[in-house]
Amino acid sequence: MVVLEDSSEFQLEIDSVTMSFGGISALHDVSLSVEKGQIYSIIGPNGAGKTTLFNCISGMYRAQRGSIKFDGKELMRLKPPEIAHMGIARAFQNIELFQGMTVLDNLMSARGHLSHYGFLRAAIYLGKCRKEEIKSRDWVEEIIEFLDMQAIRKTPVAGLPYGLQKRVELGRALAMEPKLLLVDEPVSGMNIDETEDMARYLLDINEEMDITVVLVEHDMGLVMDLSDRVTVLNFGTKIAEGTPQEIANNPVVVQAYLGEAES
Repeated sequence: MVVLEDSSEFQLEIDSVTMSFGGISALHDVSLSVEKGQIYSIIGPNGAGKTTLFNCISGMYRAQRGSIKFDGKELMRLKPPEIAHMGIARAFQNIELFQGMTVLDNLMSARGHLSHYGFLRAAIYLGKCRKEEIKSRDWVEEIIEFLDMQAIRKTPVAGLPYGLQKRVELGRALAMEPKLLLVDEPVSGMNIDETEDMARYLLDINEEMDITVVLVEHDMGLVMDLSDRVTVLNFGTKIAEGTPQEIANNPVVVQAYLGEAES
């Protein structure tokens, strides 16, 4: 697998982010920092603000207060396509694929923001357009091989089982050539075998492709096995941060999940 050509150091820095909907506070003064090369997990009970934070990072929401920096550059004023162009991709909890298109075409559709040719060049399919199309096709074929999807590459997504659709969703995000990958609930609704496969892919993405992964997930076994660091949200507020072991032994976290601290 080809490693993306960018060895520069970077951090995702989230500082005092606050987001409200009417009178409801979804995020309150949330801060965290993700170093390059980490698998960083954000966990918490339902309604804790995890997906809202992802929406703020990817530009779908604009927080009322705070700062979100990627590679030292402020994201808060940017639109989602501009953020994607900077190297941030997202795999959604609810599958966001073109159901009538093949696996291959879904992955190719994610390459649009990397195209640098106009309508005329695309129409005649020569020169720069042809070179970029070949480059995109080569990269997508590598993603298909990396995620063991060769057998379904020409299959319409609508005909695939749920677990494979989740894998295609991950592949679509990888096709964008991200430096930072946001993955929202990658194993929700999966059986044990599918969960183990997804865990292996996430590790390989992080180690072999040198992509930083920020993960939102309810499967605590997956979080504890994969993560370098973990942040815990509860009712939009950060209540803990640390290594997986520190989080597992934190009575405040246990209380947030179970309603009572360990004796």
